[in-house]
Amino acid sequence: MVIRAVLWDIDDTIFDYSGADRAGMRAHLEQEGLPVGYDDAEQALDAWRAITDVHWARFAAGETDFPGQRRDRVREFLTRALDDSEADDWFARHAAHYEAAWALFPDVLPVLNLLADGFRHAVLSNSSIHNQDHKLRVLGVRDRFEAMVCAVELGVSKPEAGAFHAACDALALEPGEVAYVGDEPDIDAGGAVAAGLMGIWLDRNGRGGRPELVSIDGLDQLPGLLLADTRFGAPDTFG
Repeated sequence: MVIRAVLWDIDDTIFDYSGADRAGMRAHLEQEGLPVGYDDAEQALDAWRAITDVHWARFAAGETDFPGQRRDRVREFLTRALDDSEADDWFARHAAHYEAAWALFPDVLPVLNLLADGFRHAVLSNSSIHNQDHKLRVLGVRDRFEAMVCAVELGVSKPEAGAFHAACDALALEPGEVAYVGDEPDIDAGGAVAAGLMGIWLDRNGRGGRPELVSIDGLDQLPGLLLADTRFGAPDTFG
């Protein structure tokens, strides 16, 4: 089938989530103070990311809800008991610093511009529509995507085939007509392939080691990869 649409992951694919999360938490700790049990800010930042990964996986598995995973992250990070209101307030103060650090990766707008006329574009995220819609509006690219499908509202998360199929249904396209681009080899690219889509692993950090997956290390490689297999003629790279 001809690829007619690109389905995008958001965090660490088009949006520099890891950079913003680290910069935002660093600013937050400068204001709040280093929590008990950490020797320095770098140790705390590494712990925050590890804690986030654990509780996000719990959320994706349906073991907690979206607000719950945030509260549990805060409680584990601070290593003390907090009621929901206290945890929410702490997270909200962090979120203000985090949002101030939001940025697209530099290769995002060039590739969206190049592919705008030849392909339709949509988003599939394991977060919530409220969260991701706000993010894309702040970043100035919400109007680039005609549909947004998110796990919180859908009730199923990547890499389950149902998540990918729901996004294809939102575009009224068959899975074979859709390419999915994401930064996780299993959750994103592997899940997409298993669901019948063209899965593309965006390996920005050069992890490698997955020869069975179609991979790129930057979005500048995406147009050549997509356009080589469609009716649209285009060079492999852009300036």
